[in-house]
Amino acid sequence: MAGSDEVDGIVEAWQRERPELDFTPLQVLSRVNRLAKQLERARRASFATAGLESWEFDVLAALRRSGAPYELSPKALLQATYVTSGTMSNRIDRLVERSLVERRIDPRDGRGVLVSMTEAGRERVDAAIERLLVAETELLDGLSRGDQERVAALLRKLSHSFDSA
Repeated sequence: MAGSDEVDGIVEAWQRERPELDFTPLQVLSRVNRLAKQLERARRASFATAGLESWEFDVLAALRRSGAPYELSPKALLQATYVTSGTMSNRIDRLVERSLVERRIDPRDGRGVLVSMTEAGRERVDAAIERLLVAETELLDGLSRGDQERVAALLRKLSHSFDSA
């Protein structure tokens, strides 16, 4: 077992002051919060190496994961990125300005629009995901592969409980 961390000190102080309370949730979620901050810094840095902001990566990654020809409707992008329609419209406009995506008429429905990733967008998102995986591997370096799989399973279980609430 690893040594104490900052959260242990916080919990110890709270237990001293409020011994009647159960601080187990604080031990788990304070660590998740601190790790999330570290992860966000690593992600921003990884995306910056590819010339992308986090939100740009989110949209381009949704397109890239959709498979060739790397295009989705704005509605599908909304569902993939959990933002409002106004926010997505603005993001698409900004990505079009940067020549990372294009809008085109949906050939199956002349009233619909598709957002298509350009070659420049694909190159940037591919570079960003490669750098991100290197950075995230480094962040998890202190855990064995088995430990990583156990943590992933526990976090998946926790995530399901949040999603169903």
